[in-house]
Amino acid sequence: MRRADWSGVHELVARLAAAPEAANVFGAHGHEWLLEPPLTAAELAAVEAQLRVELPGEYRSFLVEVGRGGAGPGYGLFSLRRVDGRWRWEGDGAQLTCLETLAEPFPHVEAFNPFDELPAQPYVKDYDSLEEFSAADDAWWKLYNSDPPVAGLLYLAHGGCSSWETLVVSGPARGQMWADDTGADGGLQPLHDDEGQPLGFARWYLRWLDGAAAQLSSGLHP
Repeated sequence: MRRADWSGVHELVARLAAAPEAANVFGAHGHEWLLEPPLTAAELAAVEAQLRVELPGEYRSFLVEVGRGGAGPGYGLFSLRRVDGRWRWEGDGAQLTCLETLAEPFPHVEAFNPFDELPAQPYVKDYDSLEEFSAADDAWWKLYNSDPPVAGLLYLAHGGCSSWETLVVSGPARGQMWADDTGADGGLQPLHDDEGQPLGFARWYLRWLDGAAAQLSSGLHP
């Protein structure tokens, strides 16, 4: 199980929050540079028992060493909370995570777009009557608006403009961060670093933290 070195993260987030231009970092008005309290080991065990899956090591170490949500990429990390006796993530887009299927494998390892599998959009000229066209058009839009496959995919942050960043929990790409741009017809694709290597949770989060520090002051480092 992979772990990450989260030492200094709380201190750096606090220093960035105190910077004069902190509010100018993209998404800061959403998370306000606040980190929610970490989970206890018992709470993490309860989460994983409910989900019937062990979360990837870098993220689970973040949950118990740093926080259960808050300051992070985009408008901040969705917060993991216990509501009515059940654990769930909360935030704009957190509902896209299907808690019941997180243990099922996310089957993809390369970028894909579920809309590519749609049939051609109906045109009125191809139908004998307006009623036939309307029925076909309604059926097409129902397919278009259907949810993309989300088994094994944990939505962690809203990146703006109908884009979300997710963590693969189960399947061959387990531990990788992926972007979901289906809200803008862009499909889903793995996130990579500047060398083209897949990003795991730790490098994804720390790269954001480094970028925010560089924006506010080149002298701040975790």
